Amino acid sequence: MVPPFSEKEAAMKLSTRNQIKGKVVEVVKGAVAAKVKIDIGGGNTLTSTITVDAVNDLKLKKGDKVVALIKASSVMIGK
Repeated sequence: MVPPFSEKEAAMKLSTRNQIKGKVVEVVKGAVAAKVKIDIGGGNTLTSTITVDAVNDLKLKKGDKVVALIKASSVMIGK
């Protein structure tokens, strides 16, 4: 997916190819970690757990447009 920023606006280039645009629908801060829920459209959401410091640094809040960057070397499934 393509990031929502033009080349001129982008602060850096990323090697991460899985870039999903969305809107923050919820931020729940704990003592150290925070859960950020992102609406990515089509009735789908992603939830990311990041540090509270990262939430504060990015000034994340409900309604913000964001990009979820996903880079994984493995995907595990259990049943």
